[in-house]
Amino acid sequence: MDAEAQDSFREFVEHRSSALLKTAVLLSGGDRHTAEDLLQNALIKMAGRWHRVDEPEAYVRQILYRQQISRWRLKWPRRELSVAEPPEGRADADASSAAELRLVMRGALARLTARQRTVLVLRYFEDLPEAEVARILGCSVGTVRSTTHRSLARLRTLAPELAALSGGDTRQPPAHDCTPVEVRP
Repeated sequence: MDAEAQDSFREFVEHRSSALLKTAVLLSGGDRHTAEDLLQNALIKMAGRWHRVDEPEAYVRQILYRQQISRWRLKWPRRELSVAEPPEGRADADASSAAELRLVMRGALARLTARQRTVLVLRYFEDLPEAEVARILGCSVGTVRSTTHRSLARLRTLAPELAALSGGDTRQPPAHDCTPVEVRP
């Protein structure tokens, strides 16, 4: 790589690495060390092809997704995620509830399978359409839909407190009454 390409690669890494790391953290289930490894490997692969790639961020994200797919296909044993307790008595309630929501979400995502977590990250964090997720994962759109549905149901089961933390209504919708009703003219 020549000096000019090296400078442009460094500039890309400086400006986009934090956003790419956030995606990698979500893909790895909140394990920051694994996420850093994912991102570092993706950037190493990118560096070798820097002069041939038109959209470097999209290319690095594609590498991240594929590496994560390879990891969950290998069925590595999962490590337990340990996090510190949020500080007590914060003055800013919104900031503490947002932090608590992030911790609960991270813990819930970590308890999903890697495939479920990957589908949810691609669909909702990366905001990719189902067809694009299917293309990235090498499966059908129907598989993406069913995996998304099952993943969200499992997420709700694993962390029912998400609805309470986000201000959502945890009550079930009222059942429809199907008893006959007399209608008068």
